[in-house]
Amino acid sequence: MGAASAVASAAAVFAGLGGLVAHLAGLAGLRELRRLRRVGVPGLALVRERLPGPEDRSAVSRPLLQFSTEDGRVVEVFSPVPSSRRTPLVDGSHVPIRYDPADPSQVLVAGHERRRLEYAFLGLGCVMAISAIVLVALVVL
Repeated sequence: MGAASAVASAAAVFAGLGGLVAHLAGLAGLRELRRLRRVGVPGLALVRERLPGPEDRSAVSRPLLQFSTEDGRVVEVFSPVPSSRRTPLVDGSHVPIRYDPADPSQVLVAGHERRRLEYAFLGLGCVMAISAIVLVALVVL
């Protein structure tokens, strides 16, 4: 086995494993979205702006969502999605949510499901797996 085929084999393994991880991440994200739509309790959350602290390294700030559960608890969680131009999460506004009654920190903001991102992970996983198969085929031939 030459150096080129060893490099191609290593790249195939890396692409295959990376594709598998990306595909599984997309599947898990879509499953979680479906689960929250199915078992989630609808509600309204108050959007509260959070001032970034020194420990914040992300360029995208996620506001806090404050809502009451069915049993009267007040819950405050970071929004699972950032504010965007198309659907801004403005301080003081109310947004429709669905939360998991067993774990209210699991929240889905209506209109911000990010399904495209999960499908992008699925697609990336497929592309990487196909790339790995092509590399293996090139090494064998």
